[in-house]
Amino acid sequence: MQHYIGLLRGINVGGHRKVPMATLRQLMSDLNFKEVKTYIQSGNIIFLSDEKHTETQLAKIISNAILEEFGFEVPVVVKTADAIKKAVEVNPFSAEPIENLHLTFLSEIPKPEDVAALDQNSFAPDQFIISTSYAYLTIPGKYHKTKISNAFFEKKLNLTATTRNWKTALKLIELIT
Repeated sequence: MQHYIGLLRGINVGGHRKVPMATLRQLMSDLNFKEVKTYIQSGNIIFLSDEKHTETQLAKIISNAILEEFGFEVPVVVKTADAIKKAVEVNPFSAEPIENLHLTFLSEIPKPEDVAALDQNSFAPDQFIISTSYAYLTIPGKYHKTKISNAFFEKKLNLTATTRNWKTALKLIELIT
């Protein structure tokens, strides 16, 4: 069995696209996932699966089940717990204050030419570095004011993106162990 973390994008924000965590946990159990846990209302799911699906396939299974249950589409990114642990360990901004740090989970490894086309210097003082299927962010101000948003990465890299602050990323790892 493999531990996974499913990250839902854009639920329970401002009273829209409501997904109660108890219902989400039951839905995940109904999909035959084991030891399902959720963390806060923003859509973080920790689960075990013995299925031989890829992360992309798992994300689609979860997204389709949410559509069927709640009647709206929710982008989902799934990563193995081990991959997230490694991503946290190699944060290139680890010397920055924790309140500035964010981790954007990308649904896949972006094409090198799409990454190369990004102008990383035009967002100062906000910065980002893309490594494999993650974007590491340091945002000295409020995250909701940065131009380095999920929509930015999705548009420029042509994939799904969802961001968590660093405290949430650390808590997700803690909940696995």
